Amino acid sequence: MAAPWRDVVRDAAAVREAAAVAVDAALLAGVLMRTGEQPNASDVVNYAPFTLLPSAVPRALFEQAYAVQQDFNLLVDAISQNKEFLEQTLASTIKVDDFTARLFRIYMQVLEEGLAQTVFLGINRSDYMFDCGLDGTAALRQIEINTIAASFGGLTSRTADVHRLVLKVLGKTEEASNLLPNNPAKGLALGLAKAWELYGSQRAVVMFLVEDTQRNIFDQRCIENELWNRNIRVIRRRFRDVFEQGSLDGSRRLYMDGQEVAVVYYREGYVPQTYNQQNWEARLLLERSRAVKCPDIATQLAGTKKVQQELSRPGTLEKLLPGRPEAIARIRATFAGLYSLDEGEEGDRIAATAIADPDRFVLKPQREGGGNNLYGEELRQVLEKIKDSPERTSYILMDKIKPQPALNYLLRAHSPLQVSECISELGIFGVYVRQGQELVLNQAAGHLLRTKAIEHADGGVAAGVAVLDTPYLV
Repeated sequence: MAAPWRDVVRDAAAVREAAAVAVDAALLAGVLMRTGEQPNASDVVNYAPFTLLPSAVPRALFEQAYAVQQDFNLLVDAISQNKEFLEQTLASTIKVDDFTARLFRIYMQVLEEGLAQTVFLGINRSDYMFDCGLDGTAALRQIEINTIAASFGGLTSRTADVHRLVLKVLGKTEEASNLLPNNPAKGLALGLAKAWELYGSQRAVVMFLVEDTQRNIFDQRCIENELWNRNIRVIRRRFRDVFEQGSLDGSRRLYMDGQEVAVVYYREGYVPQTYNQQNWEARLLLERSRAVKCPDIATQLAGTKKVQQELSRPGTLEKLLPGRPEAIARIRATFAGLYSLDEGEEGDRIAATAIADPDRFVLKPQREGGGNNLYGEELRQVLEKIKDSPERTSYILMDKIKPQPALNYLLRAHSPLQVSECISELGIFGVYVRQGQELVLNQAAGHLLRTKAIEHADGGVAAGVAVLDTPYLV
């Protein structure tokens, strides 16, 4: 892959000047996070970490990722409506993974009661890396699809302007003009606004369900402000607030503090640590309601790693998307090798292969939020321990993707300015809205590029490992 900034990276004086400009530009543009010391206060903030230079991304692979996003939206929506598929696919996982099992129990309870919700909103982000083959050609390979609380659509909407200015400061005006416009915040808000409109009550609010610790509030505010600009009221509440103040009326409309809630947008609820008994009860209350959940619990289950692995089996996509051979071909072209660790001969063989050659694979639990995957020696040790136990079915194995590193500077508050060998991950945001059986909105809503130093195997921006970036198409 071409390295467009080879000359700049080695010019220490130019880099120092550009970095000073970049940090101020990020603060001016609102590329912000609260500090670790005061995660719930905005009186002291800092810039969110980002690259000094935009990273090279192959144009053909970038376009391929955009072209397949509507297909992935359709697929996630189809899975969320297919009870039989979810039951069969997650049968082994829910025996050993308590978190997935609790989500699944709520899913079944709500189905048995009968869905009150008639409008469905999906906001997902499909993440990819560029796998460098033996001949040097790069291929697009999907890491995962996030169906709940996919973040950084707000801050990445502001990052390209920072990189545009940096390139101008470095005398690269023409290259600066080649950076693509990107505004996922607007696209995500469009989906939320459409769902709110179809819910059909002008007085009702959109509720952001948020964490107790809210370092990444400005990312959410970008989307929130887009809704206020459309005169849609937004409230922010935690699970605890829902437990204490949430209620349903006879038609299962959801009320918070006396306000009817049209849409619940989850920026929380994707890790087991979130939940105590009252938070599980709050989640059940939300799921039973008529409000549009983004995501509803079926869509959250559609994003599990076990589902991802099952999709790679021959014939599965054909069952889920009948009569759509072109969409299936586009989706399948992005898959890396995915392997089941279910009990039986096939799982035994795969486990033995990974123990013998752990550097070929990634071991993935059913978790979101980054920093959960296992690699190398750690992967081998965990598999050795669980290879004869049903616990192994709570994981899947995936081929390890090997991208081509490039030099860049990762700008972090209070960190020295030094060059790093880096790899990048491209995410494409997708938004869809379904009313009954009719899909009324289905589109790609923008992109997110995150970059990290090669010594970090796993983890995103929120986990403190990756930084925000902008693609420079080559």
